[in-house]
This record gives sequence, C-alpha cells and structure tokens, in this order.
Amino acid sequence: MMVLALTAGLTACSGNGKTDGTQSADEVQRYAWPLGSSSPEDTVTQIYAEKFADEVDRLSDGKMKITVYPNSVLGGDRELLESCKDGDIPFVVQNTAPQVTFMKDTAVFDMPALFDSIDEVREHVDNPRFMKLMQQVYNDGGYELLGYADQGFRVMTTNKKIESLADFKGQKIRTMENSYHMAYWKALGASPTPMTFSEVYIGLQQGTIDAQENPYEVIVSNKLYEQQDYLVETNHLPHLISLIVSEEFMKGLTDEQQQIIREAAETAKQYAREQSDERIASKIKTIEDSGTQIITLSDEVHEQIRKECQPIYESIEKSVSSDIVDAYLTQ
Repeated sequence: MMVLALTAGLTACSGNGKTDGTQSADEVQRYAWPLGSSSPEDTVTQIYAEKFADEVDRLSDGKMKITVYPNSVLGGDRELLESCKDGDIPFVVQNTAPQVTFMKDTAVFDMPALFDSIDEVREHVDNPRFMKLMQQVYNDGGYELLGYADQGFRVMTTNKKIESLADFKGQKIRTMENSYHMAYWKALGASPTPMTFSEVYIGLQQGTIDAQENPYEVIVSNKLYEQQDYLVETNHLPHLISLIVSEEFMKGLTDEQQQIIREAAETAKQYAREQSDERIASKIKTIEDSGTQIITLSDEVHEQIRKECQPIYESIEKSVSSDIVDAYLTQ
C-alpha cells in the first residue's frame, strides 16, 4: 500500500504537467519522489541517500523533491530492486551483493583480496571504461547506475589471534548467503556459515559461531566487537554502495532534470566516500578503546591469500563478462 501511494504521487505534479509524463523545469512537484534503502539511518548508505536528495533539491531550486525511506520501509533489497525496475520506486541506494541475482555481472565485486587500499578500489571503480560497461549492465536490467560509494572494506572479527594463513583453519564464520563469499572462506580453511544478520550477536555470544565479517561501521553499530577479542583486517572485499534509478522513470524526465540528477549523484558519491573515511577512523578508535585488538596482516599473508583465491577468480570470470573483469582489474 505504501508503494502504491508513493507511485500515485510520482505523476501528481502541477496542473500544467505534460501529457507525456515529463515535467518542465519551472513546474513544481506536489509529492516527493521516494528513495528506498534497507539500511538503518546511522550509516554511510543513509548519508549517501540524504546528500543526494539535498543536492537534487538545491540544484533544482526546490522544484525537485526526494524523500528517503531507510530501514526497509519500502521493502527489503530484493523488493526494492523489483519496484525500482517497475518504476514504482524511482531511486534505490544499496550494497551491490543483492544485485548479483538480477545482474550477474555485478559478481565482479565478489572477487576477493584484489586491492591493498580503498583508494585503489575507488580508482578502479571510477575507471570510465569500467563504468561505461557497468552502466550497460544496469541498463539491461532496467536501471541507470548513478555511481558507487562505499563503506570501506569488509573485515573479520574473531576470538582467535590470526596472523598466518594456517590460523584461519576451522574458524566457523558467519557470512552472507553468497556462494563466492563462502568460497573465499573455504579457500582459507575456515567454515563459512550463512546466518540471518539479526542472529549474529547472539551467535557470537553463545559460541554458535566463532567469527563474522562486515564493514567497520556494521561491526560498531551492532556492537559485534563486544563479543570478540580480535579484529583482523582481512580487507577481503570492498563494501560498495550503489545509487540507482529506474531507467523508465529517468527517461520520463527532461534533459535538464536528468542533468540535475547526475550532478547531484556525483556530489553525493564524493561526500559519502569522505564521510566513510572519517567514520571508519572513529569506529577503529571505538574498537581499540574497548580492548579488542586490531590485527593487520602482513603483505606475505595477503599474497598467500590471493594464491588460494585463484579458483574463485576463475569461477567468477566464467560468469562475468571478460571485458568487465579486464576493465575492473586495470586502470
């Protein structure tokens, strides 16, 4: 019912609206366009979404309005993608992991242990050739990609001190239900265990699982570090956040409105990345102050991990366009 009400609002512009569904720059929306997210408010995802909405409002002199709905108010990740494709919810901000089911080429982001720093990730993601190819992937899925921000890398927390490849062996670690993510931990000798996120804290507390992996922000906001002695900077995957818009909806806007949307998205992306870096520094301090030890793996261990990941790279390369893989790995 919420989606139906919002959908009705999308076309309820001023009485001077054009019959083809577009809206001239001097006309004012009667209802704000919805932007859906499954993430809580106190996250980079929310910061990204709100900055985008604010920039659209600013650049349009208040003529274009977007309202952000976090916490899965408009549906979970799958529902948001389906509603966005249909044009019911114009904008969605979400992690790329749920998109693999809808657009298999987004599995390129599941290639583990490729990069040494988040700045390096951003350089590769922003590569014009790569972005053009990914833009086509989203277009084919019924969306337009407006950009990728991030929450830094995903890292591991555990009660075992891990300093070598052998130390991962036997660790029962909670993961998302993603075959590539699970393959990564199996390659290290760990025992990946898919589990609903809401059960992770209790699982760690009761010893059902030994470890878990998430971005710093998630680890701190959910106090997962309270049940763990160590945080290991595996930095195995970047936690990318995409901003997408319904292709059908975008085509209904004027050229001027489309330009405002794209300019606002670029500003929001840069702002979200800056905020992510600041927040990660703050989260690290929170973790260290709690007594949980942060372990930085040696370059030698990272190199050993990459060797163990070769079968995963090969598996992903079989399902993802070779042009996309090549563009992602080169600058």
